[in-house]
Amino acid sequence: MRMTVQSLIAPFKAFLLIGSYGFIMSALIITMVGGVEASKLEFLLAKRDIPRIPAAFSIADTWIWAPALFLSAQVAYTWGWVGLFWFTLPNVACLALFAFFAERMRALYPEGYTCAGYMRQRYSRRVQNTYVFAHGSLSACSFAVQLLAGGTAISAISGLPYPWTTIMLAAIPVGYSLWAGIRASIASEFLQLSIVLVIGAAVVPWAVSVGGGPGVLLKGLYGVTGTYASLTSGDGRQVFLSFGLPATIGLLSGPFGDQSFWQRVFAIKREAVKSAFLIAPLIFALVPLGMGVLGFLAAGMGLPTDNPTRINLQVVAAVLPEWAVILFACLLLAGLISKLDTNLSSISSLAGHDVAGKVTDKSSLRFSRGAMFILVAAGLAIANTGLRLEHLFLIYGTLRAATLLPTVITLLKKRVSEPAMFWGIWTSLIFGLPMFGYGVVHKILWLSLGGSLFTVLSSGIIVLVGSALRRA
Repeated sequence: MRMTVQSLIAPFKAFLLIGSYGFIMSALIITMVGGVEASKLEFLLAKRDIPRIPAAFSIADTWIWAPALFLSAQVAYTWGWVGLFWFTLPNVACLALFAFFAERMRALYPEGYTCAGYMRQRYSRRVQNTYVFAHGSLSACSFAVQLLAGGTAISAISGLPYPWTTIMLAAIPVGYSLWAGIRASIASEFLQLSIVLVIGAAVVPWAVSVGGGPGVLLKGLYGVTGTYASLTSGDGRQVFLSFGLPATIGLLSGPFGDQSFWQRVFAIKREAVKSAFLIAPLIFALVPLGMGVLGFLAAGMGLPTDNPTRINLQVVAAVLPEWAVILFACLLLAGLISKLDTNLSSISSLAGHDVAGKVTDKSSLRFSRGAMFILVAAGLAIANTGLRLEHLFLIYGTLRAATLLPTVITLLKKRVSEPAMFWGIWTSLIFGLPMFGYGVVHKILWLSLGGSLFTVLSSGIIVLVGSALRRA
């Protein structure tokens, strides 16, 4: 018989938990932020004055999206240490790599607001609009991923209707995000990441101890089937082709294609940009590794499941009392909601700077706040389409891959062709993304792998070749 986590918490208790958590967090964040100046620079970039350590926590928490909380445990349970390796290493490596490009962007564009704005300065309005489209679409998909994962988990343990659960989750960060913009987002990230780390440090070792100890944990290192023992052969090789390679491409391109990170590049104190991005991956790694331990534990116990996406919840429910499950649900809420306000802050910077253009601070803030409401509606619509978490994760990972090489080339080369930039990115999006998405949904390995490679490589090749031909 497969184990479920249905109704571990009564619906009314779950409703009170979400409502109370949202109220308390909002009150704490607004208190931490205090009064804020009603200006574009303050709302979008906190006056470019965020110190190193709060910035590192903010960056790490920005990278702790739903897959870090759920998919890391799922791949550890299903594919053992091989799956967790291909999830965690690219996640950590991409932030460390991005640190050097973040420093360069800040040096090249010290008074900037967005990556798209820099593309306008270097190229044209249409290239800027292409980046606004790509980064805005990513924000909507990222917002939807958090709602999908959180809504599924909370609905599963409580019996609350999934659509209403997503609405409740989406509503929590709106108030303080509208109030203080990125400063509220950074306060939220620091506070809620601390909650994730403290609860995780208590619950994960406790679950291992009660669930059978190190012996059971070690047994689960090779996945629930016990066949994932190598990175390069057998079942491990298949994991690399179907998950590791496309995930690595999507993850390595993650910060480059996500305005959330560029917004922090411009908001952090200039001298602290590089070091903050180098510290962040060390903080981030604690979360997928902790969730992976729960996946190994579930695999070692031979725990059957109706949905491996929430195996971390299921193993906690299997070995710990109800109050511990509620505590773990608070961990998940903290991780998910802090990313929601990150997306709201990100879309506000695109709207308040790139879409609004040269307007007064008052008009810029109106654009910024209006975009937040549009993002909530779009995220809710996507989250309720029936897509699976891993599908949406890989699809939006490929979406941001389209701008990876064009952005890197722009930061490294002085002379780049504007038409090649524009058509290179759109070629990747128009042809690569549908190929990859269809291959993922229909489990056609060669098509998903080919679509992933086409998306990341074609834009870069077109930019380089087009630029060379233009100079000739």
